[in-house]
Amino acid sequence: MAKKVLLFGDIGIDDTVALIYAHFNDEIDIVGVVADYGNVSREDAMSNIRYLFNLFNFPNNIPVISGAEMPLTAELPTYYPEIHGVHGLGPIVPDDFEFVIENFLEIVNIIKMYKDELIIVNIGRLTSLATLFILYKELMGNVKEFYIMGGAFGVPGNVTPVAEANFHADPVAVKIVLSYANNVTIIPLNATQKAIVTPEMVDYIDHFGKTAIFKSLMNFYTEFYQERDPTLQGSPVHDALTLMAVIHPEMFTFNSRSIEIGQHLEGPARGQSIADIRPGDQFYDNEKNHRIAFDLDYETFFHNFLSVMTGKQSK
Repeated sequence: MAKKVLLFGDIGIDDTVALIYAHFNDEIDIVGVVADYGNVSREDAMSNIRYLFNLFNFPNNIPVISGAEMPLTAELPTYYPEIHGVHGLGPIVPDDFEFVIENFLEIVNIIKMYKDELIIVNIGRLTSLATLFILYKELMGNVKEFYIMGGAFGVPGNVTPVAEANFHADPVAVKIVLSYANNVTIIPLNATQKAIVTPEMVDYIDHFGKTAIFKSLMNFYTEFYQERDPTLQGSPVHDALTLMAVIHPEMFTFNSRSIEIGQHLEGPARGQSIADIRPGDQFYDNEKNHRIAFDLDYETFFHNFLSVMTGKQSK
C-alpha cells in the first residue's frame, strides 16, 4: 500500500524534483502539500505548485495549503534566486492558473482523516510544522512519522560553515519540532550532498519524455553548483532524497542520537545541528533521540531515481 504523505515545502528546484518523483512513484501517495516561504516566497511557492499540478496532471483532490510566510524569529526571510531562479523554477516563469488554496487549518483535517497512517515530510523551513506543535501538540501525536531535510552533522553547512539552510532559517522552529515530535528521521547534508544527479542522468531521464521541465530545472541547478564547486559531477537532489527515505530506508546508514540546535540569531553557529556521535554515554541527554542519516548508498539511489523518473519503476 502506498505511503500517505503530507509534504511541507518551499517549492524551489529540488522540491519540484521531489514532487515529480512522488508523482511517478506508485509507493507514495501525496495527500496534501503545504506551501511555505524559503527558497522563494510563500506566494511563489503556491504559484509553482499550481503550475506543476497542471503540467503533470496531479489528481485534483490533493489540497494545496497556505503555510508560513516568515520564521518564528520574526525576521524577514532571505530568498535564493541565484540557486533556484527568481520564481523558484530556474529559468521558467510559471503560468498563472486558477487554483483553490486551502486554509492552514486544513492540515488538522488531514491528520484526523489519516491518523496513524500519515507521514509528514518536511523539505523546507520548519516554521509551519513547529506552529502545528504549538497549536495542536496532542493532535500531532497521531502522525505516524516525520521525515525532515535539514542539518549538517560534522560536515560543512551550506549557509554558514556549520549550518544548513532549513535549520539556519528558523532555528527556533527546529528546536520546537525536535523537542516534541516522535519518530523523527533527519536527512541532513551528510547524506543529501551525496545524492548527485549528473548531466548524463538528466539526459537519460529526459530521453523518455515523461518529465517535461526536468532538464531545464537541473541544468540551471547544476550550473550553480558547479560554479561554486567545479569538482562536482552534477547537483544534489536534497529533497527528493528525503522523500525516498520514506520508502527506501535501506538506502541509508542511520544512527539515533539526541540533537542540540544552535539558537544564536547571529553568527555562524545559528542553526547549527549538533549530535554526540561518540560511543557510550551521550553529552546531550535530552531523553529523546532522533534517527539521523549519516551516509547514503549511492548505487541504490542511482538505480531507484532513474527507474522512477523514466517510468521504469519495478513493481
